[in-house]
Amino acid sequence: MRALLLSLALAATTLVAAPGDDPGGPRGESFQDGRTSGVILRNSKIVLSGNGLGAKADGYRVQRPCWYEPGDNAGDMLQRQEDVRDFWFHTNPDGTAEDFDKFLKQYKDKVGEDGRWWTPAYNAADPGGLACWSGLEGAVWVPTGQTPPGGITLAELYQLARAALTVPEPTINLSPDAKSYVNLPTWVWLTNVGATTRSVTAELPGVMSATVTATLSRIDIDPGTTGGRAEVKENCGPTGHPYTKGGTWTCGVRYLRASADRPQNAYQLTVTTTWPVTGGAFAFDPVVVDAVRQVPVGEVQTTVREANPTG
Repeated sequence: MRALLLSLALAATTLVAAPGDDPGGPRGESFQDGRTSGVILRNSKIVLSGNGLGAKADGYRVQRPCWYEPGDNAGDMLQRQEDVRDFWFHTNPDGTAEDFDKFLKQYKDKVGEDGRWWTPAYNAADPGGLACWSGLEGAVWVPTGQTPPGGITLAELYQLARAALTVPEPTINLSPDAKSYVNLPTWVWLTNVGATTRSVTAELPGVMSATVTATLSRIDIDPGTTGGRAEVKENCGPTGHPYTKGGTWTCGVRYLRASADRPQNAYQLTVTTTWPVTGGAFAFDPVVVDAVRQVPVGEVQTTVREANPTG
């Protein structure tokens, strides 16, 4: 059976999103530094698509990193094994033609029966994925309408879509930009966010499909100090409000004390984006991403001049 598994691996496709891929085009492979990549599919027919692919994953892991997927009917599987005859002998150098015929018999015996061969696949981004996959059979025969133990479920397909879902790390913009001053409103807004709705679809073509969607709902501002040193306004909408001359300041920080006594002479401002996730009837935690920026705050110096005496 392991020889079968190896032969299937030759024809299997690895389908994941790589940064820069067209969401509707072929999938490459991606592994992100700094966070665990959500999905790297091995020996799988699952197709991932959507505009939520290609950024940094947030570390979400599927509950089970390997599974069986529905594959060929009896006739197609037999033909596939006959087509890899040379490979079988390569992996079984002491095997004979009689041995190969015995190997084929398990597939010939199923021809004419109503069902499919289910084959193992796994998520290589999960540290336990390969070990999990190694514990599965090379293929299992399953009558039509049934699912084998360990067969992929709709819930697990949603989990794979959620693991592949990514959102961008935004850039914090400030006004004033390089340095703020005590009691001066500092406007806060985000760029490099792109679409505020991101989705990923995981599909087993012709079998089932699962789509998860994340929508940027709000930002939260941490000024990097206590309330006695900063006033925060968080009527920001999903991405904050750029500075407009004469506009009303509703999103940002007014620092009440200078930052001269802080590390690096600056406050560490953190803006957190929260993306609630929906997916069918399944519940998922939101995707939460932080962006950080140092904000030096000075004091406006006032110079008092003594009036010249008269007379």
